[in-house]
Amino acid sequence: MSVYDPYHSGSRAVQDRLGVRESADHVGRSVGQGIRPVAAAFLELQPMLVLGAADGVGHVWASLLTGTPGFVRATGPRQISVAGALREGDPLADTLTAGAPAGIPVGTIALDPRTRRRMRLNGRARPTPRGFAVEADQVFSNCPKYLQKRERYEEVERRPSSDAVRSGAQLTDEQRTFIETADTFFLATVHDQGADASHRGGNPGFVRTDSPYELSWPDYSGNSMFLTLGNLMADPRAGLLFLDWTTGTTLQLTGTARTEFAPDEAPDGERTVRFTVTEVVETPGASPLRWSAPEYSPANPPLP
Repeated sequence: MSVYDPYHSGSRAVQDRLGVRESADHVGRSVGQGIRPVAAAFLELQPMLVLGAADGVGHVWASLLTGTPGFVRATGPRQISVAGALREGDPLADTLTAGAPAGIPVGTIALDPRTRRRMRLNGRARPTPRGFAVEADQVFSNCPKYLQKRERYEEVERRPSSDAVRSGAQLTDEQRTFIETADTFFLATVHDQGADASHRGGNPGFVRTDSPYELSWPDYSGNSMFLTLGNLMADPRAGLLFLDWTTGTTLQLTGTARTEFAPDEAPDGERTVRFTVTEVVETPGASPLRWSAPEYSPANPPLP
């Protein structure tokens, strides 16, 4: 019987470069292809899901879906079903609509700010009459490190207007401020076997806009899996999603990213990810969810 290996050559290259393969193998035992009952119960309580995938021309995006808890649920030992669709005008909306091909690689992450819990499920998506379904290739949870705690206190009627969507090839001054005051964002990456969606968090200011075309952030120490950095080593395409938790505005970026390693390449050494912007989509009021002010994670490193 073959042993399931959650890592591809990109992740293995980063693990070996930093000398953490043994630790990664230990953590990787928690990654499976089945959805356990505790994971299924967690999903049914969530009002939001982040999806990462490539659009029809190959640009990678991270998108937000919201709905009444239960809109995401396990409908098989390796399958989740999502009721509803991405908002009209979302960069990935046409990727999962009726008539789209089945087997689209996607990464998903369900994050609950109220409990600082998160669950990731990566697999292959296919459209359904009510939305779409994902057949799982990888299912696992992450620790609460760098997650800010928020309480959901209101849900408003969403009335997105296509006229209000702002698209461009670079960041405006207002969008740069949006990013530099963020404490959380979501990151979509891909490789030749699939896609992944992950979370990044820190104290406001941990993400920098070095120019209207480039962002950077520190890669804080984690669980040694290096799924995201491994994907970027294999394929530099990436998508970022920033969310204004009080107004529901979303800021989606697509482009490419690269990792700069510390000179000593210690596992806990400073690593910086630099992201080059190709396209920007800002959507006011994209999410109907309104959250309270954050309680920052005690794991967040102090800013320089």
